[in-house]
Amino acid sequence: MKPQNTSSTNSGSRIQRNSPPSKKFWTIAHACGHEVERDLSDRPADRRAGFAEWLANQECTDCWKATRVDREEVKAAWLAAKRAEEQAAAGTWSAQYRMPPLEGSERGIAWGERCRHQLVSAAYTALVLEGDMDDDAWQQIEDAARTITRAGWWIDNRASEPDDLPELLAAATSGDRPCENPFV
Repeated sequence: MKPQNTSSTNSGSRIQRNSPPSKKFWTIAHACGHEVERDLSDRPADRRAGFAEWLANQECTDCWKATRVDREEVKAAWLAAKRAEEQAAAGTWSAQYRMPPLEGSERGIAWGERCRHQLVSAAYTALVLEGDMDDDAWQQIEDAARTITRAGWWIDNRASEPDDLPELLAAATSGDRPCENPFV
């Protein structure tokens, strides 16, 4: 009888143990025209080709960063112009309707004035123009709004529904209203 030459590890199927690994480095030709060698080894092997294809339709990192900086500068300039326009409108409105100056930090006062203008204007539209409130009842609400001089109160209530303004004004505490006595 001949001895067997098979080992216990050989099960009869052939597994090729030295097959080449999946591609980890890809040359990406980006939409901006730049070519970049990209290491995709942090992605599962079955998703690398799809990700490489997606990258090819995007700008390279350098181009993306350059356009992002430009966009942020344009956005910041637009936002500053919009805030200045809103601040001017709020200042004109405050003078027209004899609203008292607000108390708080410099930034808080500016923001509070814009919030007060937006909330009171929206409440007038909702309650008087579109609702059934008469001018005498609105005058009482406007007078109550004049008593709130803490900028933080207007900022805190900026997202409130305009219809809720009478209830919000009634719920304001003495801390939101000015007091003649500085020791209170």
